[in-house]
Amino acid sequence: MPAAAEPTTHPCAEDLDLAEVLAALGHPVRLEIVRKLASGEETFCGEVVPDLPRSSVTHHLKTLREGGVICQRPQGRKLYLALRRDDLELRFPGLLELVLACRSRPLDSECDEQPL
Repeated sequence: MPAAAEPTTHPCAEDLDLAEVLAALGHPVRLEIVRKLASGEETFCGEVVPDLPRSSVTHHLKTLREGGVICQRPQGRKLYLALRRDDLELRFPGLLELVLACRSRPLDSECDEQPL
């Protein structure tokens, strides 16, 4: 008999750590996943990262989940993703908006929008 899959765990909002959130956001693929989830709509993972190998997708989603950036909800054979926008805003006000306003550029360039 196959073992039951472990339930997906997410850190509590009050346990979110800035270094872990920034590390999760620090890879271009993960940052693109976050941008695609920024609308706030829960999205099937196959729609967010359709062109990556399954092992890469698994790694990036795990990093984002464990860092407290996204939540995952399995439904049948599908996995749905959502950005933890409210939790991130509560714990680190303005961080997510700043990250989403910046585009991938060389290190010496500015953000698209300057914070107030």
